[in-house]
Amino acid sequence: MEQLNVAVLTVSDTRNLDTDKSGHYLFTEVENDKHKIAARDIVIDDIYKIRAAVSNWIAESKIQAIIITGGTGFYGRDSTPEAIKPLFDKEMPGFGELFRQVSYDEIGSSTIQSRALAGLANNTVIFCVPGSTGACKTAWTKIIREQLSLDFKPCNFVKLLSTGKH
Repeated sequence: MEQLNVAVLTVSDTRNLDTDKSGHYLFTEVENDKHKIAARDIVIDDIYKIRAAVSNWIAESKIQAIIITGGTGFYGRDSTPEAIKPLFDKEMPGFGELFRQVSYDEIGSSTIQSRALAGLANNTVIFCVPGSTGACKTAWTKIIREQLSLDFKPCNFVKLLSTGKH
């Protein structure tokens, strides 16, 4: 297994490192899969603060993957998709589609309110998932883990991310 450098960002107006259950879950699972946590942060649900944090990580040559939890719904200030989509060099529509498909078995039609998305920016893969720990577990165990594993066939993102940033 090839070790990747992964950053975890929580988007929340109310969480801190002590109360951030979804960010903690992702942090733990990334490490359990023998990847390295390159960075972890919490930002308020503000388009420009989210975009600034992620832009800095995209520019870092050591960070190969970013997982963002929170801000993907329709409530109040949820703005992760609006913050991140303009940063993509290539969008990955299949991620959101697949997330909603597997999520349907767990939460039924409520999954239509998820605006989960993913894409590539400067050879960094970015996954944006809902802020609940359950949604993070669904995304990690059923999609992201495999895509960050060299052992998953027929394709994964490891070789693309391992080639370095341009």
